[in-house]
This record gives sequence, C-alpha cells and structure tokens, in this order.
Amino acid sequence: MEYLLNKHVGVARRHCPSLNKKRITPHSLRHSLAMNLLHHGADRSVIALWLGHEDVETTSVYLQADMQIKEQALAKTTSTRARASRYQPSDRVLTFLKTL
Repeated sequence: MEYLLNKHVGVARRHCPSLNKKRITPHSLRHSLAMNLLHHGADRSVIALWLGHEDVETTSVYLQADMQIKEQALAKTTSTRARASRYQPSDRVLTFLKTL
C-alpha cells in the first residue's frame, strides 16, 4: 500500500508543488477520512468500523482533536449576562490550604 501511495503522491506533487512541503502517509489519509466523515455527521461507531478500530472509544480521539466541532458546540450555548469576577477564598479555605 505504501508503494502505491508514494507512486501517486509523486505524480500529484508534479502537478501541485504545494504538496512538496506536506508529509503524506497512510495514517494521514486515514485521519483525513475520519475527520471528513465526522464533519459530515457520521456517527463515530460508523467511523470506527470504516477504520477497523476494535473499540469505538479509539475513535473519540478525532472528537477531541476537532476544533470546528468544539466551536459549533460553543456557538450553541447561550451567553449569560453574569458578571465575571475573581474568586476570593475565605479565611477558612486559606487556612485549610496552608495545612496541605
């Protein structure tokens, strides 16, 4: 498989010089596929099956790595009108922390 990938990447680099600065491996293709499926709403169990993962939890690394999904989740939250303030611990808390 690596031989075929290198062969086709070599051809692609002649037509697209920006690929010369990229490291293209079978793993990077798998990662790109997983992220693309994730962006298009595929369930992570489906992604795990496509990638041949034994455990669906292995696929959760893609969820953690995806900033776009994190930004979408944050955009869905409602903003509070609470004023931000700095936490001031009580004397009791400070005394306890000093004993640690």
